[in-house]
Amino acid sequence: MWKLKSFYQDEKIEVGLDEAGRGCLAGPVFAAAVILPKDYKSSMLNDSKQLTEKKRLLLREEIEEVALDFAVAQVSPGEIDKINIHNASYLAMHRAMDMLASVIEFIIVDGNRFIPYRDLPFECIVKGDAKYYSIAAASILAKTYRDEYMYKISQDFPCYDWHKNKGYPTADHRKAILSHGVSEHHRKSFKVTDPQLKLFNKPLKAQ
Repeated sequence: MWKLKSFYQDEKIEVGLDEAGRGCLAGPVFAAAVILPKDYKSSMLNDSKQLTEKKRLLLREEIEEVALDFAVAQVSPGEIDKINIHNASYLAMHRAMDMLASVIEFIIVDGNRFIPYRDLPFECIVKGDAKYYSIAAASILAKTYRDEYMYKISQDFPCYDWHKNKGYPTADHRKAILSHGVSEHHRKSFKVTDPQLKLFNKPLKAQ
């Protein structure tokens, strides 16, 4: 028995959207848009958070091979600070859809809110990445592309352990910020711990 549903409606070309990195202290927020064949099935595809890194990478290869169309986009920390993380997440999704070659007719998005895109009909689905293949596929692509990005920039800023925490607010990441200050990749509008501890330290340069 299949865990997820193939589509929300079957009359229009449907794209699934999801993001990765919304709750991080550092790095961009990534979003992916995926259009899958109507008859696509997978016993392994699920919410990216429920899968191991190895399975996510295997699924990424499969998704990119079978998808009718897909795209991954990002919004930088500087942009996040200007427009806030919620708007940045939607902007990343809009950018991903802008990159698609296919004509989009219907949107399904993980979560309970969305900023309309080109007046297209859409449906917000809470925990949609565990309910629909295209949203789950988008969660896989957004997560794996963002992880790769954080691995890359971690080489220049090893003190933050981004290769492990991916920019999320772990205890060690918070301590590293308080000890070394922020980097160019940190979101300056995000608090490290409590209101008394400011994130506006002297920026740390790449090592």
